[in-house]
Amino acid sequence: MAYTTINDPTKYFDTTIWTGNGGAKTIRGLNHKPDLIWSKPRNVAYNHMWSDSSRGFGADKELGSNSTAAEGGLSAESYGYKSGHTADGWTMVNGNTDDADNQEDGNTNEPGKTYVGWTWAANGGTTTTNDASSTGVGTIDSVYQANTTAGFSIVTYTGNGSSGASFAHGLGVAPQYVLIKNRDTARSWFVGHPSPGYNFIAGHLNSTDDKDEDSVYWNNTAPSSTVVTLGNNEGGNENGDKFVAYCFAPIQGYSHFASVEGNNNADGPFAYTGFKPAWVMLKNIDATGKVWQIWDSARDTSNVANHTLTGDATTTEHSDGSGASNHIDMLSNGFKIRNTGSHLNPDGQTLIYMAFAESPFVSSEGVPTTAK
Repeated sequence: MAYTTINDPTKYFDTTIWTGNGGAKTIRGLNHKPDLIWSKPRNVAYNHMWSDSSRGFGADKELGSNSTAAEGGLSAESYGYKSGHTADGWTMVNGNTDDADNQEDGNTNEPGKTYVGWTWAANGGTTTTNDASSTGVGTIDSVYQANTTAGFSIVTYTGNGSSGASFAHGLGVAPQYVLIKNRDTARSWFVGHPSPGYNFIAGHLNSTDDKDEDSVYWNNTAPSSTVVTLGNNEGGNENGDKFVAYCFAPIQGYSHFASVEGNNNADGPFAYTGFKPAWVMLKNIDATGKVWQIWDSARDTSNVANHTLTGDATTTEHSDGSGASNHIDMLSNGFKIRNTGSHLNPDGQTLIYMAFAESPFVSSEGVPTTAK
């Protein structure tokens, strides 16, 4: 058995929950400097908010996974935004107090509202510039900050509209999950992910549509150990527009990106990850109208886990008690689906997932973890 190289996943990923108290606020206590911060109000239907240290922080930098809006197009100035990151957290600023709906800090710290923030560490905001013509790596110049230990990089680049164009991602191994957003123009997010029978399948993070087999997204080419290859599609390579890409490579005992097949049974499929999950995002890609469902071990501290947020919508957190429409068990070495719902466990349909660890199944010293 191969052991993990990351004994403490909180050095690279964590979940934070808080209740708003109005105005500016600083989150502290993380075990890493957060370079990607994805936050969502839980009990009010406001936007998801994505900030990162490569693009910078501020109202004009927020993106939303539920929205096609360009960078800064989420009314963040009115609803609040993240203003920076620190060695162990991040800062938030209230928005325009003259907002007509009196939601001046709704997306970050509105009084009485509950929030969740998911954070990933890259390279502390320190970036590397790849001049493609000089290095011979890729065909598009890119700026990346990469954490090869945790398999995560943030890449910014400008599209050229040419099929087969590629950019350096800095990970040294091939990423298995890539999320790209046009920063200049209102376009859908698109997601490259593993799926049986395909090199690299496209989906849209802001949409409930099924998989898109159109090869123009990735030029029918999976990422390599050095580059991500693009088509000429406006989602990821529109000529002259700026883009951001979030690239994830699997790390034993810390992250896993794969798929399972539904069986329409309360004794649902088991997804082996090699660790106890802290966070899972799952999507049915074989049918339209299926949401991107997200669980984490901070909002569900015991099984079954049934508090979900949907990455593609502003909807509030859902927990169904005994209804079993969104139940999973987070176990010591993976997660198990516990319902028959058409979103989560349809018979014979493919469910892709991203998962990050709370603790490895076996430590680097070969010590097993304790199951829930």
